[in-house]
Amino acid sequence: MQKATHILGIESSCDDTAAAILRVTDTGPIVLSSVVVGQTGLHKDYGGVVPEIAARAHVERVDHCIEDALDQASLSLTEIDAIAATAGPGLIGGVLSGLMSAKALASALGKPLIAVNHLAGHALTPRLTDQIAYPYLMLLVSGGHCQFLVVHAHDDFTRLGGTIDDAPGEAFDKVAKLLGLPQPGGPSVQALAEKGSAAAFQLPRPLLDRPGCDMSFSGLKTAVLRARDAVVTQHGGLPEQHRADLCCAFQTAVTDVLAEKSRRALVTYLDLDPSQPVLAVAGGVAANTQIRAKLESISAEMNVRFIAPPLSLCTDNAAMIAYAGYAQFQHDQTAEMTVSARPRWPLDTISAPLLGSGKKGAKA
Repeated sequence: MQKATHILGIESSCDDTAAAILRVTDTGPIVLSSVVVGQTGLHKDYGGVVPEIAARAHVERVDHCIEDALDQASLSLTEIDAIAATAGPGLIGGVLSGLMSAKALASALGKPLIAVNHLAGHALTPRLTDQIAYPYLMLLVSGGHCQFLVVHAHDDFTRLGGTIDDAPGEAFDKVAKLLGLPQPGGPSVQALAEKGSAAAFQLPRPLLDRPGCDMSFSGLKTAVLRARDAVVTQHGGLPEQHRADLCCAFQTAVTDVLAEKSRRALVTYLDLDPSQPVLAVAGGVAANTQIRAKLESISAEMNVRFIAPPLSLCTDNAAMIAYAGYAQFQHDQTAEMTVSARPRWPLDTISAPLLGSGKKGAKA
């Protein structure tokens, strides 16, 4: 029987400080503990995440998260075999907080350090939850990222398309702010959309008139702004029913775009003739019930298995970082203590960047 391997995962790429313990045996991976401490209360007055506030909160909380994760797993640091931490992409101050903590622990304990791409953590989550076979199609849809990836191996990804501007989660947050709804915007918009009618406003479906799998959500957000302003001008304010209708119309437009682009991505993916075809979705926006239901319906139409991990593993967490770290650990892909935090770190390093590049490298 394989000796159990224990990986400590640390995640701090945005506004969630997280730590988790993963145990892996010959029967598969088991999440022994997963601690996530959010920062919604710290950022609520600013309409979005403030990087400096987020970084300071990570510094204050990361040690406590690690202690809690160890306590819940009934393990000590000496029983950990390797330490995996998000090394990018993300808000650089936050990434540094978690990565430096991991370096300190690895150095003090003499344990291997594993630098994990945050996006790989999301992309490999279906392997953690369902042990699916490669290759599979992943729709990574979150606050900062949106892309279709064919996952060939733990370190081999092909991007079929993605957003050329705002990610859907960012668009949800901005629309919520435009309509005076609390952050985070995704849950607020979804809750109010249930009381609205999508037919009340005619909003665009960007890039559906162009071939390929690339997406755009910035113009859709602007269309909501213009529709809101027209309502305010006509009524001298924004009546609650109009607010609900705008939420419903916006959410439906996002769903339609993601659905059609997923259909196109599936056609390309199925040309690879996978033995067990799968469409998986991860990221915070994957928690949206309307979007999930539509993607599940399309998968059924195309005879593809649909996988959406539990909500706790869709949003940012350290269990996914521990699992991605274990996949690297198996292949002796450990890091030196000189490894740097990276604000940008695309998974597909061959395809042309979606958002261009600069001194810090390709954005996505």
